[in-house]
Amino acid sequence: MLNALSRAAIGALKASKSNLTPKIVQNELPKAMVATTSTSNNKAAVKPKAGTSQGRIVAVIGAVVDVQFDEELPPILNALEVQNRSPRLVLEVAQHLGENTVRTIAMDGTEGLVRGQEVLDCGSPIRIPVGAETLGRIINVIGEPIDERGPIDTDKTAPIHAEAPPFVEMSVEQEILVTGIKVVDLLAPYVKGGKIGLFGGAGVGK
Repeated sequence: MLNALSRAAIGALKASKSNLTPKIVQNELPKAMVATTSTSNNKAAVKPKAGTSQGRIVAVIGAVVDVQFDEELPPILNALEVQNRSPRLVLEVAQHLGENTVRTIAMDGTEGLVRGQEVLDCGSPIRIPVGAETLGRIINVIGEPIDERGPIDTDKTAPIHAEAPPFVEMSVEQEILVTGIKVVDLLAPYVKGGKIGLFGGAGVGK
């Protein structure tokens, strides 16, 4: 009698296990997928966007400005802009000092800067306008026109720091860069891609 009851109980347990297992798997799988999807979406939403890191000035020594950030540090050569300042002042990251602090070089005078002043990461190196519209114009190091001829009508910009082109794209032929200045083009012509001094004091290698 006991053997018959035990066999009946074991059979009932096997049947119930076979019926319940697929239901558990089917019900738990969507929950796992939902949990995984929501976790990945939360990570993407929390990730900071480029150019939104804010810092504050902690030291000013001449043209060298140290800036401390509460969040991620901007990469080296990135441009930072001092907030609530006129004229505009741009800093370039030159070194990571540790303790969420970067050492920067000011592209203009630092008179009037104070500790605690807010600085915004631009998210990229300094960019200047390029294209045919820039021909004959005079711009400063941050791409602003200084020839009193109004703004440069172009949306094309390029970073002042760029990787050198590969050797296959370089030309070995020497060409003259015509300046339109007859004395220069005749007596000391410029070679495209070369370096030569035009303005400077006496005895500096012009």
